[in-house]
Amino acid sequence: MAHFAKLDENNVVRQVIVVSNDDAPTEAKGQEFLQNLYKNTDTWKQTSYNTSAGVHLTGGTPFRKNYAGKGYTYDETRDAFIPPKPYDSWTLNEDTCLWEAPVPHPTDGKNYEWDEDNTQWGDVINLGKG
Repeated sequence: MAHFAKLDENNVVRQVIVVSNDDAPTEAKGQEFLQNLYKNTDTWKQTSYNTSAGVHLTGGTPFRKNYAGKGYTYDETRDAFIPPKPYDSWTLNEDTCLWEAPVPHPTDGKNYEWDEDNTQWGDVINLGKG
């Protein structure tokens, strides 16, 4: 099955749908199929269900860095789907096209939540949420 993301005029993903490989043997054929199906000229970009952080999860060739989701942005220059920025302090990793906190997430097994006011990871229990 092929997956396609419908983009708005700002390249923001509005919908992701599945199309039979018979109807979408190539991206161009899939785009044509969808435009004919919906009788419009919407912009559709193919996305890979098996691609995350620039890696194909089953060992294949990664495609457009990340599987598209509603609200993601398609970046034409990077040819990548980028999720919405979660916090102002986070920066985009150019290799994965995912957002990263300014400090690494702790790896001690505890449950943490990002504290944007202090730009650090806070232990959920100590934040009063556990």
